Amino acid sequence: MGVLGLVLKEMGHRKMNFILSALAVAAAVASFVFLRITGEASKRETRRVMRDMGFNLRIIPKNTDMSQFWADGFSEETMPEEYVYRFASQKGLYYTHLVATLHKRITWRGKQIILTGILPEVCPPDKKKPPMTFSVDPGKAFVGYEIARSLGIKRGDRIEIGGVTFTVERVLPESGSDDDIRIYGHLHDVQKALGLEGRINEIKALECVCYAISHAMSPSELRAALREQLSRLLPDAKLIEIRSIAAARLRQRWMVERYFRFAMPFIVVICAVWIGALAMMNVRERRYEIGIMRALGYGSGRIASLFLIKAAFIGVIGAAVGYAAGTLLALKIGPEVFKVTAKAIKPDYTALIWSLIGAPIFSALSSFIPSMIAVTQDPALILREG
Repeated sequence: MGVLGLVLKEMGHRKMNFILSALAVAAAVASFVFLRITGEASKRETRRVMRDMGFNLRIIPKNTDMSQFWADGFSEETMPEEYVYRFASQKGLYYTHLVATLHKRITWRGKQIILTGILPEVCPPDKKKPPMTFSVDPGKAFVGYEIARSLGIKRGDRIEIGGVTFTVERVLPESGSDDDIRIYGHLHDVQKALGLEGRINEIKALECVCYAISHAMSPSELRAALREQLSRLLPDAKLIEIRSIAAARLRQRWMVERYFRFAMPFIVVICAVWIGALAMMNVRERRYEIGIMRALGYGSGRIASLFLIKAAFIGVIGAAVGYAAGTLLALKIGPEVFKVTAKAIKPDYTALIWSLIGAPIFSALSSFIPSMIAVTQDPALILREG
């Protein structure tokens, strides 16, 4: 009888050992698949939630009066609009989501308002991402709640500011902030209305936390790198970091990364010990059978192959069962946990390929030591004990 036939007969004879071994592999594979699918979902969810906290970097003219800046919320000084394009043309920046703005407090129709020009978001060429803020089309305006209420402005109305005509595209909902007295327009329209063509007074940005994680950088090291990049690119600008947002974003990303780096090896070790223990029990149960086989002339290679082929066969079955279980569990639990990115949680067929390749190898390696013990036993001593 061939080796495969012996393996199948042995599995049929010792069903409980086979089932428990297959369950160990299935548990390891299910954990791998579940963590892989939910891990990606967790990273997406974290990126989305952290992104929605808003910009945490503000780049303003270097000679800004900081007392005035904090009192008004923006700088009275300006810098060239070209700075944002210079930024966007660079690769390898620790910045992303660059938005150039121009703010000015003016009197309009007897009301104090803040006129804000905003440029559509730009990103460095190696970090193309969906925009995280709105943009205003040329010739359009978004009008704050209080201005619209007090002046009776409605969507579709035409308003004129500084000789530039705008069509009201949106009336913003009440925010309880100075946005209620703000009018947004396209940057170039607002520049023209204020007579400040080609000028801005702020670039808002988001730090690229993934760079910090990939380079194992601390928050202080990341800030130093950000400022070094800024001073090299824009010598007439300075960086203000909203540290509460930056620190929360970095801590959350580090936590997610470290959790999944720890969880999978821990599960793999537990399952490997489980499989190895079952394989050792199998060797002990078959001690006299192995002695007889050795006495009948079966070589060490053939006896070892019995255990290793059985382990690989268990690995294939465990991989199939574990992938199905892990995927079903991830698709069931994932959308309940990660509600923001729930629709992006899908089966990972790459994980199936890796499972079918890796599980038999993992199972065989876990059974390697018991297999070596089996082939090194002296048949004479075993049979004398029997």
